Amino acid sequence: MSITETAIASAEAHSAHNYHPLPVVVATADGAWMTDVEGRRYLDMLAGYSALNFGHGNRRLIDAAKAQLERVTLTSRAFHHDRFADFCTQLAALCGMESVLPMNTGAEAVETAVKTARKWGYRVKGVPDGMAKIIVAANNFHGRTTTIISFSTDPEAREDFGPYTPGFEIVPYGDLTALREAMTENTVAVLMEPIQGEAGVLVPPPGYLPGVRALTRERNVLFIADEIQSGLGRTGRTFACEHEGVVPDMYVLGKALGGGVVPVSAVVSSQKVLGVFRPGEHGSTFGGNPLACAVALEVIAMLRTGEFQQRAAELGEHLHQELGLLVGGGAVEEVRGRGLWAGVDIAPALGTGREISEKLMDRGVLVKDTHGSTIRIAPPLVISKEDLDWGLEQIRAVLRG
Repeated sequence: MSITETAIASAEAHSAHNYHPLPVVVATADGAWMTDVEGRRYLDMLAGYSALNFGHGNRRLIDAAKAQLERVTLTSRAFHHDRFADFCTQLAALCGMESVLPMNTGAEAVETAVKTARKWGYRVKGVPDGMAKIIVAANNFHGRTTTIISFSTDPEAREDFGPYTPGFEIVPYGDLTALREAMTENTVAVLMEPIQGEAGVLVPPPGYLPGVRALTRERNVLFIADEIQSGLGRTGRTFACEHEGVVPDMYVLGKALGGGVVPVSAVVSSQKVLGVFRPGEHGSTFGGNPLACAVALEVIAMLRTGEFQQRAAELGEHLHQELGLLVGGGAVEEVRGRGLWAGVDIAPALGTGREISEKLMDRGVLVKDTHGSTIRIAPPLVISKEDLDWGLEQIRAVLRG
């Protein structure tokens, strides 16, 4: 067997099969490129589902991590450390908000948002104990914890994991009438992705997010925007909500906040909302650790320049223009997205999303499929136009046969 085949066979023999990765074994990476164990290079057009917005091995992020590794990496929240206050202050400022509750993974941040909304509902809004309801959208993806999959409509994420956590109402994504009808006096929050990533990079109709914002204000309900994938530059703005001029009550952040170096997530909101917590009611040993804060502070500094947002906007316009030319030729049914983020629906006659991803891998381009016939494209924001065009050339070659 080859080195690749040996590594894959060993992984399959000794790890749970909860993923179905493409048959490539990455050994090193730099910028928008990855190299496998046999020396073959691949253009990364997935960027760790947006965790690698700033590319592999970004020098600023690696240097920030190395410097912190020499000082202190963990104190737990039993003590203060000298990076925590700056992290919270600067992240709150980037979001235009007041308060930060740091965690590690995106799913933890979503769980934190759910707990926050419920506690706010009981302590501030006055919802009767145990009666809080949170409205979510169909086809959502917020993580895979037992509570989160309780309000998933994806059978793969949900089946065989019950009993399920109550307290959630599911409405169609993009339907303001359904949202309005689902609201009751016990509704404490609406939790939504401003662009649904796992569902295939679904962009809601114009006016939907402003409508959600207006409804939640009218009914004294928190609007929680899950910007774990869409946020921090991916769509050409710092946050996807900005495209519609919307400011939610709470941002849920993760992935790119850790720069692809360490897991960092956070809930960012007002003092009034996050102020419902008291010591001992919620926490994480590693949440807000010094190493995570050091890396995230560099991410925030990079985003403050606006350079990456502008780059995602400009290259994203080019990406969507080129992908749009493929629609109607029999290979591509639809292209959706914003910035350097696209969902491409492949005509079933051409093959499944998995098959197209494997063909692209053979040509040195890495993407990933979702929901059968869709491939997602989300290269690092540092990708050069020349490399992006080369990747698009490979996509055209595969889709046009």
